[in-house]
Amino acid sequence: MSLPAKLALAPLLLWQGRQVRRRALCLPEASGPREGVAGHGTGEPCLRLLVVGDSSAAGVGVAHQHQALAEPLARALAKRLDGPVAWQLIATTGHRAADALAALQTAPALAPADVMLAVLGVNDAVAMSPAGPWLATLDALHACAAQRAGVRLSWHTALPPMGRFPLLPQPLRWVMGLEAARLDRALGAHLPTRHDRRLAVLPATPAGTLQPGWIADDGFHPGPQGYRRWAEALAEQIASDAALPLG
Repeated sequence: MSLPAKLALAPLLLWQGRQVRRRALCLPEASGPREGVAGHGTGEPCLRLLVVGDSSAAGVGVAHQHQALAEPLARALAKRLDGPVAWQLIATTGHRAADALAALQTAPALAPADVMLAVLGVNDAVAMSPAGPWLATLDALHACAAQRAGVRLSWHTALPPMGRFPLLPQPLRWVMGLEAARLDRALGAHLPTRHDRRLAVLPATPAGTLQPGWIADDGFHPGPQGYRRWAEALAEQIASDAALPLG
């Protein structure tokens, strides 16, 4: 989106943004433990997973972590890898990439991890963050995870189709769709140059506006079916990676 177009729409977008924040249903983060071991078997986990991110990583839109993303992803990985998977979650509603980096840097009890999943970008898209500094922050996030937890491989989720979020009115929905696509393109061009980073694509969603089950009651976050399909798609991509560090 060009700068003149942004400037022309700015008053309307600001007004719509205030209206959305005023009227939006404020859902809590999913309850339940933010660490555990999924799957059966004895001995050391075959994989240790660290999930870092925003409200979607925190499970906003469902009641409990066993319906959200991190724990179901660990279960799906344990099934595919035929061994226990340890998981931990560091996520907070509203976090942008810089906030997630600060949270990871200051986390007091960070367990060792082999793989990190970063669920970030929506709040940076809302803030219309420049792509360059955003990507540099994601680089720093990976470096911090490697230093503090021993992470050897990081996956970054693609940005969701914000241009289809029912909560957002037009033209705000259209603009947010463009902003999300802009960061997503930058991420897709950036990661292939890094041998220890991957882009995780999203599962296919129904055509048109996202439907109940796929989307939460707030019209913005995943619902139970959305999280379930997302966790399965992530597990398939992560487990099939030949570079996956096991054990």
